[in-house]
Order: sequence, then structure tokens, then C-alpha cells
Amino acid sequence: MFCPAIFNYRNFIVTVTTPVLLLPLPLVIRTKEAECAFVLLLMAVLWVTEVTPLAITAMLPAFLFPLFGIMKSSEVASVYFKDFHFLLFGVICLATSIEKWGLHRRIALRLVNMVGVNPAWLMLGFMTGCAFLSMWVHNTSAVAMVMPIVEAVLQQILRTSREKDLAGEDNPNLQLDESGSNVQITEISSEKKTVDVPDEQPRACHINISEAPPAQSTEGQNVDRMLCKAICLGIAYSSNIGGISTLLGTSPNLIFSEYLHQMYPECNSVNFGNWLLLCLPISVVMLLLTWAWLYWLFIGSDFSFLWKFRGQQSEKEKAARRVLEEEYKALGPMSSQEIFTSVVFITMVVLWLTRAPGFIPGWASLFPQHSGYITDATVALLLGVSFFIAPAHGPSKKYDTMISWKEFQSSMPWTVVLLVGGGFALAEGTKESGLSTWVAELLAPLGDLPVLATITVTCLIVTTLTEVASNAATITIFLPILSPLAEAIHVNPLYVMIPTTLCTSFSFLLPVSNPPNAVVFAYGHLTVMDMVKAGLGVNVIGVLCVMGAVSTWGVPLFSLDTYPAWAPVLPTFNSTDP
Repeated sequence: MFCPAIFNYRNFIVTVTTPVLLLPLPLVIRTKEAECAFVLLLMAVLWVTEVTPLAITAMLPAFLFPLFGIMKSSEVASVYFKDFHFLLFGVICLATSIEKWGLHRRIALRLVNMVGVNPAWLMLGFMTGCAFLSMWVHNTSAVAMVMPIVEAVLQQILRTSREKDLAGEDNPNLQLDESGSNVQITEISSEKKTVDVPDEQPRACHINISEAPPAQSTEGQNVDRMLCKAICLGIAYSSNIGGISTLLGTSPNLIFSEYLHQMYPECNSVNFGNWLLLCLPISVVMLLLTWAWLYWLFIGSDFSFLWKFRGQQSEKEKAARRVLEEEYKALGPMSSQEIFTSVVFITMVVLWLTRAPGFIPGWASLFPQHSGYITDATVALLLGVSFFIAPAHGPSKKYDTMISWKEFQSSMPWTVVLLVGGGFALAEGTKESGLSTWVAELLAPLGDLPVLATITVTCLIVTTLTEVASNAATITIFLPILSPLAEAIHVNPLYVMIPTTLCTSFSFLLPVSNPPNAVVFAYGHLTVMDMVKAGLGVNVIGVLCVMGAVSTWGVPLFSLDTYPAWAPVLPTFNSTDP
């Protein structure tokens, strides 16, 4: 009798009991460090369990810090809105215009047509297109843009396979030794709630598999099902892999960048250019290894297509080619709106790369009297506002801007805005209360371990936690812990925070791990076990690639082998070596 009631009210019970269980910290110990730890632990539990909306949890410091006397209310409020939000505003303006005028479809279709329609190259083409888009727009938006194109191609492949089966023909393409099954297509509508972007409502295409007599089932259908699984997983994973390439590609990167500027104001080591130099090779290597892993896991171990010339195309490849060509022809010539969006997009990237590249003076040096005033957010905001001014049509039509405020609002991830603000407030609170110094002293014994061992452990911890918690929430929880950890073991804070930030995006195991996984899972080609099996391998690939990159070219790129002057030196340390 009580079990159903407890289950129904589980969120309420967790929300109420968690602060009660943590009350001994502020009531018994009665120090500022303990009071701040109470807020930190409470927010961590609520963020991980998501029993309350993430944005609501993020606002707890706004009234708990003033109540505990850690920070004034006005001081907490000023921390919630930072330079990060202006950067996000400009990026979302660009993403809104890209999606509204269909530029994403043109980019994705062009990339796929370039690589061809052989199953392996088709998968690589879709993965490359999604990864490229996710470098500039949010991961979930990239998946939502690409998946309708993918689904149209997959349905054509399945339809061609069924027609061949009814005609009694053999399927010569990529045979697998699996029992046959009858595939029935039914369309349903599935609504997925996402954390980082507005609600997505993908059209779900579920494949109901039932046993059938051998005469009605062929190995070709099993091959097609495996191909569907591989491509869908490739889309979900490539969105996260591409997102880590740029500072604006995913929420953890943006949160890390702003946290770094907040906690270490003198640090100017990280910018758009050197982050791209570090992470773009990681993304490329990860993308290729993930592609090979998914191909081997779902399609087969025959990679002879890599060195063979293209021969005669199978019926399925011809069908896929027809769909892609028809989709691209339907776009027509490039519209003036797409041209304007492309120009703004290219201009924004060029200005980011050349603002302060580090090895040469950037264009920001043209304003020496305003040194440090111009940031990536300045560029993003300047060009983002242009979408609200530039006319969408010629003078013969009514004046409409490229995007409207309503369209922008529907794309703006307001949850992330508040979530990140709460993380900044939490970080500032740990600094003001002395909790960060206390944690640094507590973690000092870790300095006896090899640096790479310590970093590997932190990467594995966040990679595990991010499977069950939001990526943004995970990095928000860990950054106030990681920076004092680095100071405690006297290591460049970037050496610890950069790889951990990147590993936060490696949530590949479950449909609920991140919104892109959920969107792809809704199309019905995958089971949870498919995602778990594939995700374990991709997690290993990701951690190894990140550790290899950070410990090689990342060291000279960010001077990771020296303790920086912009980081505080704790009294207990005299050495400057990590």
C-alpha cells in the first residue's frame, strides 16, 4: 500500500530528506566552509538525481549564501550573468538562422554526397556532417538537423531490401551470419525533454521485429538493421565528438572557459584558436576510431573497401544515392538568406581565430588602449545582433529580419543560462568561504601520485558520472573541486581541468545520458544494449585520445609542465614542478 505512494512521491522525498540529512554540517560544525559544503553537496545531489528542475537547483545559492552570510545577495546576483551568456547569445542567433534557412541540410547533404553511398562511407559521411555542425551549434540541435535526412535514407534502404525479398532476389551486400527476421515499419510521435536545448519532437520510426518463416526472412534484412543501428549510433556519438572541438561547441567547454576566467582572472592561456589546435585532432582521431569500431561491431570485420576501387553499386546503394540526390535537388540554388548566414558564419570563425592567436599579434592588438576589453563574446554578440537587422528579403517584399525574437527564444537554452549561473555562484561561494582552500589542503597527499595517474582517475570519475547526470551539471559540480586539487598537488590547473572537461562530454552509454542519445533512440532502430555495447568502446577510445593529446602536444601548447604565475601558490609548497 505504501510502496506505490513512496514511488509516486520519490522526488518530493529526496528533495526534503537530502537537506535534512546534511543539516549537521551547518548546525554542528558551524563554519563558513561547512555551510558552503552544505550548499555544494545539496546542489550536487539534486543535480545528479534531477528530482527538481536543473535551473531551479541552480538558484539555491541566490538565497542560501546570503542566509549563511557567505555572500551578499547583490554579490551573488552579479555572479549569475557573465561574459559566457553574451557568447551563447551570439552563437544561438547563428544557429537559429542556420536552421531556419536550411543551411544545415545543404552542408550535411554535400558532405555525404562527397564520400559516397557505400554503407561504410555513408556512415562516415553522416558522422562527419553531424560532427562539423556540432562544432558550431549545440549537439542536440546538430542531431535534430541531421537525423531526418538519415531517416529518409535508411527507410529507402529498408524499402529496397523488402522489395528484393518479395521478388525472391539475393542481397549481395555485406552478408552477416544472423537469423532472419521480418521487419515491420510503424511511425509514432515521441516527445523528448532535453536539458540543453528546447523540446525536440522527432518522428520516431520503430522497427517491430517478429519471428517469421525462413522463406520470408533474409540475411539482407539483418544487414540493413545492423547498418541502421551503426549509422544512428554514429550520429549520436559524432555530435558529442564534434562538440568538443571548439569552446562554443558544447556546454561543458563554455562553462570551463568562463570558470577559468572567473577563478583565475590573470589567465589568458585559453582562447578559441589554441583550444581548436588541441581538440580538433582529438575529434578527428576519435571520429575515425569510432567509425571503425561501430563498423566492426555491427557490420563486420571486412575493411577491404578501404583499398578497393569503387565497383558496381548495389540496389541499396543506388536507392540511397537517389534519395540523397533528390534531397539536394529539392533545396534548389543557394538562397540569399543562406549566403548571408554563411558569410556571417565564416566571418565569426575567422574573427575568433585571429583575435588573439598567441603566436602572432591578433586584430585585438589594433586597440591597445582597450587591451583585454574585447573577447570572443564581443564578436559573437556583434555578428549575432546583425541577424535582427539584416533584411531577409529584397525591397519588393515586406521588411522582415533574418530571424525574429520569437524564433530566437525557441532556440535559446534558458536552462543552461541559469544552470551555468548557479555554477558560477557556487564557485565564487567556495572561494569566499574558504572551502576551496580547505579542499586543497585535504587533497594535498595526492601529490605523491604520478600526475597522469591523478588526471586519469578524475577523467574516469566524470566519464562515469556524466552517464547518469547532465554534462553541464557534472562539470559544474567538479570544477570547484578540480581547481583546488591542482593547486594542492602543485600542477598547472589546466592540466587537470582540460582533460576532465573533455571527458564530461563522453556520455555514450544510455539513451538518458544526454539529449542527442535520446533523440536518436526515439527513432526506434536501437535497443539500450546496443547503446551500452557500443558506448563502452567509444568511452575507452575517448579517454585514451584525450590523455594522449593532453600529455603530448597539449603540454607545449598550454605550458602544462610549469606551474603558472596566475595560479595561487599554497604556503606548503615551494617547488614549481608538477
